[in-house]
Amino acid sequence: MEALVDVSRLQFAFTALTHFLFVPLTLGLSLLLVTMESLYVITGKEIYKDMTRFWGKLFAINFAMGVVTGLTMEFQFGTNWAYYSHYVGDIFGVPLAIEGMMAFFLESTFVGLFFFGWDRLSKGKHLMVTALVAFGSNLSALWILIANGWMQHPVGMEFNPDTMRTELASFTELLFNPVAQVKFLHTLSAGYLTGAVFVLAISAFYLLRGRDIEFARRSFAVAAGFGLVVSVSAIMLGDESGFHVAEYQPEKMAAIEAEWETEAAPAAFTLIGLPDESSASTHMAIKIPGALGMIATRSLDKQVPGIANLIEANDARIRDGMIAWSALRAIREGDQSETTRAQFEAHQDNLGYGLLLKKYTEDVAGASDEQIHQAARDTVPAVAPMFWTFRIMVGIGMALFVLMLWSFIASRKAGIEQRRSLLWMALLALPLPWVAAEFGWFVAEFGRQPWTIYGILPTHLSISSLSFDQVRNSLAAFALMYISLFAVEMFLMIKYARLGPSSLHTGRYHYETTEA
Repeated sequence: MEALVDVSRLQFAFTALTHFLFVPLTLGLSLLLVTMESLYVITGKEIYKDMTRFWGKLFAINFAMGVVTGLTMEFQFGTNWAYYSHYVGDIFGVPLAIEGMMAFFLESTFVGLFFFGWDRLSKGKHLMVTALVAFGSNLSALWILIANGWMQHPVGMEFNPDTMRTELASFTELLFNPVAQVKFLHTLSAGYLTGAVFVLAISAFYLLRGRDIEFARRSFAVAAGFGLVVSVSAIMLGDESGFHVAEYQPEKMAAIEAEWETEAAPAAFTLIGLPDESSASTHMAIKIPGALGMIATRSLDKQVPGIANLIEANDARIRDGMIAWSALRAIREGDQSETTRAQFEAHQDNLGYGLLLKKYTEDVAGASDEQIHQAARDTVPAVAPMFWTFRIMVGIGMALFVLMLWSFIASRKAGIEQRRSLLWMALLALPLPWVAAEFGWFVAEFGRQPWTIYGILPTHLSISSLSFDQVRNSLAAFALMYISLFAVEMFLMIKYARLGPSSLHTGRYHYETTEA
């Protein structure tokens, strides 16, 4: 069973992380296209139209790959995670269905008009089409992240003991889930920053080569100004996201910060160190006094729970969940007495914690103290991976802010093509936003373990009744398909990035003028 859970998780992690290689750039380029075309409409300068059309080509390649890699993920909920789909389908399926009907068809329709409408629509109408493409992309992200935010912080739901399913009780609570809203805005900012770095880096490449100078200079300036704003936004929203993690997922926060014991308020922030789970300590730690308390609680007098205290508290929640499980089993066996119903309702908030014991025993009510303690320890994710991926993500975010500030200042002055150190820094920074985005998703999803639905449904109970070989073979097929798609993406992106605006065939750019 454990091997099946692991390979199912690995398959979904692989497909999700590969798909998310395409999502941030789609989000970022969509809004940059609106910015560039707005400049074209306002100024009437053809160069801004060329910028919109060229970067739009790269957007289209990336958008197509994102659509293809995203489709398989939704099928996995039914194939590999059937019990999860049964248990929470009434809730989780709502935002996914809305995303498909509302956002996906909107952006897909207007992407076609974006490419084929230049000579058929007025400037203003075509700009509106481009804005609707961007709106559709952002709207799609909203509904996906509402679904994911609900997995992190389940709200607006009720558990029905007769059907053994959770049911939607409040669409409003689902929609305005604070975790989902902050996650959405932070993800958008990260995507916008990815688009800005992408345009900045490729523009820097042209400037270093001394080709298409005016086109590259203007693209560089737009990306730098846009990127500076969104880099600040990403940092601020990341801080807000951390505050919500501390409030709703204290185990994740404790793992991120390697907070082994509860400190006196305000807790110190561990800037760097070597976390060691075997000794429950962080070696060579460099700490900033009081910083964690301010980040996690927005106060000087509230404590940030440590791992040891959280395990102890969850031990008690598991024991309470055992009572809920016993009452639920009695109801399922036909006991409809008010006493049993009342007992279940009194303890049902911790039913999910009782279900953690299913990993160690089928008889939840008869679990041993050691099994209970082990399940309680499982509620805290592995510290070292969380500690390091979070710090790398934050470090990249700060570095990109500095790059954007430097680039913005330099782009306001003449001779940007002479600032070769800056241009090389911009070019070498190209992969960094993807590294940060992938690590950000790792922190969010790995940090939710051992839950599929936080505090409600353990991951090991969410899988389908498939064999290990079936999932392993499908993982191999997915890997082959996704690696092939990624190779196609890289080939096309590199091809058109090297061609640059010459691919527009206007007769005004490097390869066309050189050949002439």
